[in-house]
This record gives sequence, structure tokens and C-alpha cells, in this order.
Amino acid sequence: MNTVSSLSTSRRALLRAGGALVVGFAMPAVAVAAAPGAKPKLLPTELDSWIAVGADGRVTAFFGKVDLGQGVDVAVSQLVAEELDVDVAKVAVVMGDTARTVDQGGASGSTGIQRGGVTLRAAAAEARRQLLDRAAARLKVAADKLQVSDGVVSVVATPAKQVSYADLVGGKYFASQIAWNGSYGNGLTVGGKAPLKPRDQYKVVGTSVPRADVPGKVFGTLDYVTDIKLPNMLHGRMLRPLVAGAVPVSVDESAIAKLGARVIRRKDFIGVVAENEWAAVRAAEAVQVKWSAVKAPFPEHSALYDHLRAAKPEKATEDLKVGDVAAAWPQAARMVEAEYQWPFQSHACMGPACALADVRADGVKVWSGSQKPHAVRAGLAGLLKRPMDTVHVMGITGPGSYGRNDAGDAAMDAAILSEITGRPVRVQGMRHEGHGWDPKGPPSIHRMRAALDKDGQVIAYEVISKGFSRQDVLQAESEPTATLAGMLTGFGIKPTAAFGSPSESYVFANKRLGWETVPPFLPGPSPLRTAHLRDPVGPQIHFASESFIDEIAAATGEDPVAFRLRYLKDPRSIAAIKAAAEKSGWKTGPTGTRRTVKGDIATGLGIAYGGRSGTIVAMVAEVEVNRATGRIWAKRFVVAHDCGLIVNPAGLKLCIEGNVVQGVSRAMMEEVTFDTQRVTSTDWNTYPILDIQDAPESVEVILLNHPEAEPAGAGESSTRIVTGAIGNAIFEATGVRLRQAPLNGARLKSVVQAMADRGERAG
Repeated sequence: MNTVSSLSTSRRALLRAGGALVVGFAMPAVAVAAAPGAKPKLLPTELDSWIAVGADGRVTAFFGKVDLGQGVDVAVSQLVAEELDVDVAKVAVVMGDTARTVDQGGASGSTGIQRGGVTLRAAAAEARRQLLDRAAARLKVAADKLQVSDGVVSVVATPAKQVSYADLVGGKYFASQIAWNGSYGNGLTVGGKAPLKPRDQYKVVGTSVPRADVPGKVFGTLDYVTDIKLPNMLHGRMLRPLVAGAVPVSVDESAIAKLGARVIRRKDFIGVVAENEWAAVRAAEAVQVKWSAVKAPFPEHSALYDHLRAAKPEKATEDLKVGDVAAAWPQAARMVEAEYQWPFQSHACMGPACALADVRADGVKVWSGSQKPHAVRAGLAGLLKRPMDTVHVMGITGPGSYGRNDAGDAAMDAAILSEITGRPVRVQGMRHEGHGWDPKGPPSIHRMRAALDKDGQVIAYEVISKGFSRQDVLQAESEPTATLAGMLTGFGIKPTAAFGSPSESYVFANKRLGWETVPPFLPGPSPLRTAHLRDPVGPQIHFASESFIDEIAAATGEDPVAFRLRYLKDPRSIAAIKAAAEKSGWKTGPTGTRRTVKGDIATGLGIAYGGRSGTIVAMVAEVEVNRATGRIWAKRFVVAHDCGLIVNPAGLKLCIEGNVVQGVSRAMMEEVTFDTQRVTSTDWNTYPILDIQDAPESVEVILLNHPEAEPAGAGESSTRIVTGAIGNAIFEATGVRLRQAPLNGARLKSVVQAMADRGERAG
């Protein structure tokens, strides 16, 4: 286990140790060498903030996002190596350290490559141009007469005349500028005078460079945020009420004195600290807190969807309106209607959140597993009322993320405990806290309608989603109002009403896509507060919309693939659907054509399609249903994936596989349960996730490369259509349509029984 000192090396110290130089340049003025050691400030306008070249010719790229185990850092190193013409093995990527990287928005919206990577690519291209200009002066030849191979610049006509990047650096900084669009976060871009390398000259981009983090994770040598230690640190635990919404009235800490522990309180924020972790655990259990009496804040879990139906919307938005849907309804020869339902879901990270904070009068240092270290810095600055430049947050690999989980809350908790005690404090959550108090993915209902004419043509189509906001708390921890610590210490709450609509390209003459949000059960520090969970609201929306597309196809007796293709004009969407169908062995025909039955096992294929931020995905799921036991196994997936330019094919395939596996877990296993007072699914028994015996047997990936296009995101796109593909496959296998997630055997049996009670038979 490493101490923190090995993780907090400054860029100045790094460069001194290696004799490195951060390459910089002015625009359009000629770069002037600065005095040794004169490091420009960390600003987007400084090329020094993006690229460094060491005395040994090795390159460091400073990336203001983080990797969540998908290999984004490897892809960034490829983009940088490509533009600089250096061996990718010589490129290191520093990620998510607020003292060393510019705020590029953290891991957010699958923008690691789409936004963050292309920014580093532009900086690397401009760095190469500047190095070539220096080489031209050194070799006394025009820059366009030079070539670069692995960081060595030579004259094309006389290759023996050469100079390396390391020779050109000279051990000094260049305090010079690069163009910046004036935005921070995901929207940040920079650019120089240098053109990007033509795509047909790529040598590194498009190759499967292996990840470097796998051995450390496999052999347990990687330091996670839970492994970070500081001298003289305390261990903290938070105290949460058993009834949501209650606040501490009085505290009796006499029972914990013998443990060397003490209670820390600031307004309604309350926790314990101790000299060691076990003492902190015992103290958190032993301290006696009298909580205020409050009315039970939640309905019964079984009443969730009735509540959503009846609740008055706080906001209603129409995302898409084509034609006049209302006028088309009376013209229908037939209506197809359905409602789909999606539950609360937890991030269910491998471990609960952990953070370490050292709050001193002269500055704040925090080690966090959050996917947005710069947002944590902003939130801490507001919470502690400190200048932003005195707060340093280091993003360290945590137990999981993919959205707004409990990592940012842990950082804020640790900071308050450290500020009050005057010592570093490590806060480590417990399993019941991770499941019980992390922000949740919001539940929703989806009302679907389609009008068909006498020939079975769709003349009107409508999707209206209604649920809790996906931003009851912000998608980042950038404001105290978005954290439990901030809410409990008097900063109030600041929810945002937001949901979403299907992302697809179906062309209907009359089409309406919209959404409504309803107020939360309990405003403020609630265990059911809602926030972003991987592909925010994408899985539930596309479960509904892609299942309903199949329902319309079934109503008209059409093949589900042919039906989709009939209403699509986008060539890349059409290509993706055709590729997935062909690879899966899809047999054209109406419902039941792709059903096989052997004894108690019924098998079916189902397709789903969708897009996300420029990426297009089509997926076929093969599902087995045991008609005797009700067990459903999502056995095989075929995924056609189009995210534009592919930077690392092997890494992309692994990312897609991870999307599918996590998507299957959420589709078939995961549901937060609660009673009128608290969350009740607080361990792996009450909140099960996919295990190896239920994992897919195979995930076959078809990569549709478009090198002429910019790279788009892949971290979430295929997650959103997994449930729809599974649901459609279950219907194909059984003739039973499941409209409520999770899609498990118990629910299948329940629906079959309800159909029998109504005198209906499965198709």
C-alpha cells in the first residue's frame, strides 16, 4: 500500500526529476524559451497544461478526465502518439488530478474520447508543429522538408541529419499559448495552427494497444482509494437515521469514550471518528442518537407506479414533434397502446465509497474515487468556503462509478470531519450505506401509443415518459447542495427537473416524444434521491420504446427487423440493424418464427436498436426460458456498434462486453426495494446482481468503423438497448410480453398467471 506522498508529486517535481520540458508555444507569435523552472499556470490556454516531453523523449499527456476501467487512457495515449509520431509505449497519461490537469468534465457522458481525447489530439498536433519548427532552425532546412519517426526528426533528403525531441527540448519551458474555446468541462476544446494528421496515414490509431492496468487489478498490486493512508489520520463513519428525513436531536456518546472515539457534529451532519477503523465501526454502532420524529416519507414499495401515475408533474417537456399526433388519432383504423415500468436502481458498486481528506489552514487535499475530481474540488471549495485554488483533489480508482454514486458524498463527509478535528480523516462506508444511501437511478413509467391505418401503416407514434428527475441531485458533486454533507449543514437543495426521450431515427408522419417529471418523495437528504446512473434513463426509455416497436410489428404481423427498416432512412442505422440480424442468424418472419422448443426450454431471438451522442447500436439477444421453472437466461448477444472512428478495436470490444453484462444485470436482477421509512435492499441478498452462472455465454461484437468520422462515445451506448432486446426475445420465446423490469422468472410467472386468470393464452 502506498502512502499519499507517492501519489501527489507535483508537475514541477516530475519534470525536475526527469529533466523534462513541457512543450509550449505562442499563437501566432514565435515561442520564446522561459527561464528554467518558470512553469506557466495550469490554464487551458497554455500548451504546457496538455503535453510534456521529457529529456529522455518520453511524453506525458495531462488528461482532465478519468478512466473507469474501459481503457480510455490507452486510447488517449494512442491519439497523442499518432499526432506526435512517437511510440505509444513512450506516452504516459496523467488523469483526474486537479493540480495537474485542466477541468475537462471528468468521466461524463461517454465523452472520454469524443471530447477529451480529441482535445489532447489537437494539442499533440500543435506540439509536433512547434517541435518541427525548432528542428528546422536547428538543422537549417524548411520544416516541410522534415519527417518524424518515433520522436526523431530528420531531413527527408538526408536522413542522417536528425535531431530528437529530447534534444530539442533543452530542459526549459516555453510559456506560450494555444487557442481555447473559453469553456470548461465536457465542452472544452483547444486547437492550434497545426492540421491534424490525415486519417489514411494513421499507424497507431486503429490498433489494439493493450491496457496497462489489468495486471495490477488481477494481482492486487494496484492502489485503490481504499488503500491510501496518511500519517496521523483518523477513521470516520457517518451516522444516518433509520427513518429517512429525521435529524439528530440529542447524542449520548458516553458508550464510545472507551473506544477512543468521538462524535463530530455540524448542524444535522453527524459522524464519529476514531484512531483505527474497527474502533470507528464499533463507535458508529454504539453511539446513542435521538432522532426527530417524522412522518414516514415513502409509500409502500408496491405502490410506486401508482404514485407515479397519480403524481402531478412538476415539469413537462416535448423533445420532438413531427406533424400533428392529436389530429391523427381519430383517423386510426387500429390503436396499439402499452405502459412500461422501471424501478429504482442502485449503483451497486463493488464496495461502498471511500475518501481521504486532509483539511488544513493553508490548503485542502482530498483523495477520491469520484469520476469527476474537478467537480469534487468545486464542491469542496463551496462546502468549506475556501478559494478553489487552495483545494487539490486527486482522482484515485474506486470500487465503481458510472454516474453520480456515493463517492462524492464520501469526499465531502471526510472534509468536514477533517476540518473539525484538524487531522486527516478517512471515511469508509459500509455495505448497507453503499446500497442504502447512494443516489439512485430514477423509476419511471412510459406511456406508448401508435395509430395504424387500414393497411397496418403507422400514421402516428407517441412516447411519453414520466418519472422522478434524473437530476434530483446534480450529476456531479460540484455544489454543496448536491451532497448529503451540504444539505445537512445548511446549504439547502437545488434539484433540476430532467428526464429524456428515445434516441432513434424512426420516421413516422406524426411523431411525438416527451417526458414529465414528478417531485421526489422526500426533498433533501433522502436515501431515494435520484441522480445519474450509467446511461442516465437510457435503459428504461429504450426498454419501453424498443419493446413497443416490437409490439407494433407483432400487431401488424410483420418481421421485427423488416418493420424497423421500413421506418428508417439513416444509412448507418440501417447498416447496424442488418449487420446484427445477419450475424445472429435471424430468420425473417412474424412473431414465433425465431422460436425453438426442446422439452421445457423455449428459445427466442429479440432485436433492439438505438443511438447515443453520435453512436449507433443494434443488438440481437438470444434468450432461453425454462417453462417449468421460469428461469430466464440471456444466453447470447450479437452487437453491431458504430461509433465513428475506432481508436482501439480490442478495447472497444471489451467496453461493449462490459456494457452488455452490466445491462443484463440491470435488466433481469436489479431493483431497489423500500418500505415507508427506508431502503430495504441493503446487501447482495436483497439487491442481487448478475453472477457468473447467469452471465451470457457469448457476446459477439461487430465493429462498424467509419474512419472518416470523428470518434463518438462507447461507454454507455450499448447499455441502453439490452433490456429491450431481452424483453423482445422473451416474447419471441414465450408469447408473453413483460412490461416491467426487472425481467425475471417470478415476473414471467406472475404475468402468465394473470393472463390465465383473464382467460388469455400466451402466443
